[in-house]
Amino acid sequence: MNRWITYQHERFPLLAHAPLVAAFSASAVCYSRLVRGETGLPAPRSLTVAFVTALLFFLQLRISDEFKDFEDDARYRPYRAVPRGLVTLRELGWVGMAAALIQLGLALWLEPSLVWLLVLAWTYLAFMSREFFVPQWLKAHPAVYLASHMVIIPLIDLYATACDWLVAGLTGPPAGLYWFLIVSYFNGIVVELGRKIRSPQDEEHGVETYSALWGRTASTTLWMTAIAVTALVAWQAAARIHFERTVVAILVVLVAACLLVSLRFLRTPAKGAGKNIEIAAGIWTLLMYLSLGALPALLGVRPAP
Repeated sequence: MNRWITYQHERFPLLAHAPLVAAFSASAVCYSRLVRGETGLPAPRSLTVAFVTALLFFLQLRISDEFKDFEDDARYRPYRAVPRGLVTLRELGWVGMAAALIQLGLALWLEPSLVWLLVLAWTYLAFMSREFFVPQWLKAHPAVYLASHMVIIPLIDLYATACDWLVAGLTGPPAGLYWFLIVSYFNGIVVELGRKIRSPQDEEHGVETYSALWGRTASTTLWMTAIAVTALVAWQAAARIHFERTVVAILVVLVAACLLVSLRFLRTPAKGAGKNIEIAAGIWTLLMYLSLGALPALLGVRPAP
């Protein structure tokens, strides 16, 4: 058990992941309810299934990365959990399968028709794990790699929203829900870029960060561009539930804060300064999702018909 506690702390810290996933999943369920024209908070079981399933999806993504990156980790990052023998790939494989069984059980308990969306996300995750059978080509085209791998985020989000609209008896997503899925896609890019931008002193040999691939200025500019695009799409998503004024006010503050973090990083790239961008991406994600789903649901916003 101590081994797994250490692994969790190093590779999948729940204290960092759980609040973000909770905001992500709860807001997805709430947004679906709001865009359907309903008010009030969703049923606790829908929120629970969405959260647990989404958290396990992100755990499966981490396990998939452990398999994909094993050779590079053994060569360049032997201090990581798997190369140093803390846990084995075989053990992680069993954990991933156990997570899938829990996801399946929860889907069958809440609404059996959720299973097909679960299988859809599992299938895409499986293709991602195999790098779509073109690993060398993807590695040579990091922009395509980033764009293709972020598709899994709206697929997870689609499942989370279905914990509302499928349970409500709809046979397909409600009109306007696609805006929230687009937000999820671009926000995935914000988070992925944010965690792989580093100061020159923090770059590691053999570790392909975006700052190492494209340069500190270009990667930071791209991160801010992703922030801006996500903000615009979030504005459109908020308009579908008639909550755009509050969301725009929140987004303006968040964009300004992220811009200040970016400028400070570019001006003084001290050791460890890249971590501020990762933290800013996390705060952005938490508050942006909450403003789109959980906040209007808590406030009892009544969407216009």
